[in-house]
Amino acid sequence: MPEPRTTPLTVLVVDDHEVVREGIVSSLDRRDGFHVVAQAGTVAEAIAAAKRFQPDLVVMDVRLPDGSG
Repeated sequence: MPEPRTTPLTVLVVDDHEVVREGIVSSLDRRDGFHVVAQAGTVAEAIAAAKRFQPDLVVMDVRLPDGSG
């Protein structure tokens, strides 16, 4: 059996609607085990943030202004 994780999962949240994005971030920040390291509103921003922060998890909208999640 694998060792239990002792550090929170790092998360990148991607949504083109800031209100939705902030809601997801707020929900994740209240839970143990998650740490939001970056947010993005477009595919281009998401790719740059993913390269920079290398998150464990990406929570992404399916439809974005510059491409598909």
